Amino acid sequence: MSQPQKGICAEPNLHALYLLFNVVDDDVASVRLKLVKLLDIFENFDDEHYEAMVSGAIGVGSAFWDELYPNNRPAQLGSFQDMQCEDRCAPVLPCDLFVQIRADRLDICQALGIEVMQTLKLHTELVEQVQAFSYLDGRNWTGYLIADENPRGRKKFEITLVGEEDDIFTGGSYIHIQRYRYDMSKWSKLSDKLQQQIMGKTKQHNMDVVGSGLDSHAFRTKIVGPGGEYPIFLNQSMPYGDMNTQGLYFVACSNHPQAFKNLLHSRIYGDDNGHYDKLLDYSSAETGAAFFAPSISFIRSQSIITSDEAEAGESEKC
Repeated sequence: MSQPQKGICAEPNLHALYLLFNVVDDDVASVRLKLVKLLDIFENFDDEHYEAMVSGAIGVGSAFWDELYPNNRPAQLGSFQDMQCEDRCAPVLPCDLFVQIRADRLDICQALGIEVMQTLKLHTELVEQVQAFSYLDGRNWTGYLIADENPRGRKKFEITLVGEEDDIFTGGSYIHIQRYRYDMSKWSKLSDKLQQQIMGKTKQHNMDVVGSGLDSHAFRTKIVGPGGEYPIFLNQSMPYGDMNTQGLYFVACSNHPQAFKNLLHSRIYGDDNGHYDKLLDYSSAETGAAFFAPSISFIRSQSIITSDEAEAGESEKC
């Protein structure tokens, strides 16, 4: 299998920095080379600060993919689906590149982020930057665990990474991101019992709440694959916020984009009887984007092609 980017299946970290970019330069050959340089930067920081458990991941947006890598396209790569039902929505934020930086030291995340910005500054504009962190023992602002049913061991790689069915992109991963904002003032006014009914889990021990209903967050997010397999994506979400704003930066990695689309449909539209995810009454998505994170091997191989093309161009001029 081609070597996946380390940040795709890395273990949870204490800090994260998420960067979204649009490419503003027609020189896409240079952008391909700069993505290779980003891989080198991730590797150098990981070697120099190994105790910080540094990892990085680069995702390329659907609309920009064919311009950046015109010869090959991941079989299932598509745009983020804009969904809306009543006051529940999943808006789209158009962007070309997604860079995820994670580490157990905040200063390393910041230093690495500056290096990324310096590398890409001539070719891109920054669309958004979000600094996230681990809250308590992996919980959201609501007080409930975020990714309690994430796969472990070999299973994590099986559901996250593309296999030999799309051999050029083996080791890659489909990434979907959303930035949610929480209405904590409204949420905090609810009783613990009502919060548990909405979440479908107990806060302290994360046990299923009997009779929580078809509109609980736990039920509406329990999406299974065509063969009944569960879970079907790796949840790398982390909280972000300050004294004024609190939210969740949702990141899902999977070997197939349908996993996330099914999740979003279940939460927003629900079923024919109007059962949607009640947590959306207290949170709202403000961004959404779809990417593909190719393997390290693919990104590096495309830079070799770019270098060969550049040399051929210089020869023609001579």
